[in-house]
Amino acid sequence: MIAEVSDRDFDKVVGASKAPVLVEFWKPGCSGCRSLTRQLERLAGEVGSSLLVLKMNVEENFQIPAELEITSLPALALYREGHFERFIGGLGTKEEILKQLQLPGQPVTEASRFGRPAG
Repeated sequence: MIAEVSDRDFDKVVGASKAPVLVEFWKPGCSGCRSLTRQLERLAGEVGSSLLVLKMNVEENFQIPAELEITSLPALALYREGHFERFIGGLGTKEEILKQLQLPGQPVTEASRFGRPAG
């Protein structure tokens, strides 16, 4: 199960994490969001403490999604050292997301060395 984060505790939780933080922005009734959550649950189980995976319901939290100008769902945002780094695109499988994260200990592909997903 992926932990929920709110506007109120977002800065504290994300800022305190030693690991990169991946936040899924979602809302109830979004079928793409449900599919992505399942993939993120699998991902979180595999990467352990090298990545903190959180989710934020945009119908209950407005500040952070507005700051990031999120206009479509689901959306994935990557934070490192408490700061927004980038959105993760190509939503789909756990493997596709993992390729874009470039976590420590993850093999570096030729494409990822230049900031592009492999494949």
